[in-house]
Amino acid sequence: MSSSLPLFGQPQPAPGLIGIARLASLGSSIEEGHQVEYFTLPARSLLNRCTSRRMPFTWTINPYRGCEFGCKYCYARYTHEFMEMRDSLEFEQKIYVKQQAAWLLRHDLKKVKHGESIALGTATDPYQPAERRYGITRAILEEFAQHAGLELGIVTKSNLILRDLELLQRVGKQNRLAINLTVTTLDTKLARILEPRAPRPDLRLEAVRKLSSAGLRVGVICAPVLPGITDSPADLESLVKATAEAGGHWIYANPLFLKPCSEKVFIPFLEKVFPQLAENYRQRYQSRAFLPDSYRKRISSLVAGLREKYGLGERFGRISPQTTRHEPTQAELF
Repeated sequence: MSSSLPLFGQPQPAPGLIGIARLASLGSSIEEGHQVEYFTLPARSLLNRCTSRRMPFTWTINPYRGCEFGCKYCYARYTHEFMEMRDSLEFEQKIYVKQQAAWLLRHDLKKVKHGESIALGTATDPYQPAERRYGITRAILEEFAQHAGLELGIVTKSNLILRDLELLQRVGKQNRLAINLTVTTLDTKLARILEPRAPRPDLRLEAVRKLSSAGLRVGVICAPVLPGITDSPADLESLVKATAEAGGHWIYANPLFLKPCSEKVFIPFLEKVFPQLAENYRQRYQSRAFLPDSYRKRISSLVAGLREKYGLGERFGRISPQTTRHEPTQAELF
């Protein structure tokens, strides 16, 4: 499937804008859905180097800018600020579709050295609703299927990944492929509140089951863990057990990472839905984006014990943007 998109007219860049902000201003509106508008995004490169040693991957790919799932805790909302968009809600309402992805990747892969890993979906979900329309992620996988010896990781909340099961098998036969399904809670009602437009948790675990049954290496990311909402020992054990029963090979968890732009959405959400927790969160994140090490270590120890109990590994590959305490730059995520 071709990843190129038609351009409707020739918009002129807004005055004073440079870099990605200028490119975004050149995007043409493709289609408008439920308070969501899609734009083309002329791209110069698809593969971006991560320069920080603390990040668990060498290169990143994000087929889209913005994510329609609208997760209340999303740490990546700030990335729209690179396009001079300061309203945090625009991240889920204005989705930018990268053009000519497969062609760009074909040229970019020449830069990748043996042993360097590529992460697909570090800042936006590669299987969000836009993928059904535009197929950019599938075009990327089709290109990967033409290569061998690559170390690849995918992170998604969507069972749409099953559409590409046979293609993923082809990619996995010649490359080291790790697939990660993010599941923050098994409670469907809670998930609908936290992640309004993401597929249900049971659908994600069913995707784990089918991917594992197809011979693919797949696990679960429980991130973020939300204090007082999803962090009870019983809830975490239920998720680890469900992962094992679905045939997952690993699970790992990380506490909430809350940037200022995410606070603008998450704290008002807490005040409305979990008012008893709002002040506690406000104090915890008043001067930092991370919870104290003591909380992180407690969650890590708890999940480690549950992994051992249910026979799961910690991870396969090193694809988890929530694990780092380094604030990534634009180039590192996109």
